[in-house]
Amino acid sequence: EVQLQASGGGLVQAGGSRRLSCAASGFTFADYAIGWFRQVPGKEREEVACITSSGTSTIQLDTVQGRFAISNDNHKATVYLEMNSLKPEDTAVYYCAASNLDTSDYLCDHVDYWGKGTQVTVSS
Repeated sequence: EVQLQASGGGLVQAGGSRRLSCAASGFTFADYAIGWFRQVPGKEREEVACITSSGTSTIQLDTVQGRFAISNDNHKATVYLEMNSLKPEDTAVYYCAASNLDTSDYLCDHVDYWGKGTQVTVSS
């Protein structure tokens, strides 16, 4: 059974930091890119960042460039999203997802598996 278990969400003050974790199981970690997405009510889900097991990564959102970083631990099949200098507009449900590299033209251009989200709330 494929599982993508996101954790680490919570309430944080503006300017603070938070690290999200996504533990993957049930598929070959090296065959997939893992991405972080976020969604606020009434808006479309947007991609935040994506990474492969070899460490190739992208940060898709200009608004988080220089503040967020994505990394992985292949031994643990876990991907992290380090979020710094958080702003109230970063408040969202954060999801991790897996995208098969064999069927991708570019990183995380589609999603094969979604995990359940974790809520991040940034207070002003």
